[in-house]
Amino acid sequence: MFIASTYQDGQIFQHFGHTQQFKVYEIEDGKIVSSKVVDNGGNGHEALTVYLKNMGVTKLICGGVGGGAINALGMMGIEVYPGLAGNPDDYVQDIVDGKLSPSTVSNCSHHGEHTCH
Repeated sequence: MFIASTYQDGQIFQHFGHTQQFKVYEIEDGKIVSSKVVDNGGNGHEALTVYLKNMGVTKLICGGVGGGAINALGMMGIEVYPGLAGNPDDYVQDIVDGKLSPSTVSNCSHHGEHTCH
């Protein structure tokens, strides 16, 4: 299994559609076996969703994410863990252990002010 996080400077990047990097964790037998930071080569939730799916990601850690992105990710079989901040390393094992639950609730609106980034 692969878990990804939006990523910048050691922290969860706070706007999914604008992230330039992901930190990707490989999970085997309930443990983190490796992690790497990758440049995503795309911008906008459609391109990023396809990129994650092609990498085999099934769970995404992020800060702000809109409803369209959550729906697109869900259609690709990717569970979203939105509204998180800080070092993504702190959340991965909790997700694997079932201590954090995914959400389908948007916490970013592209109408009016952008408070998610």
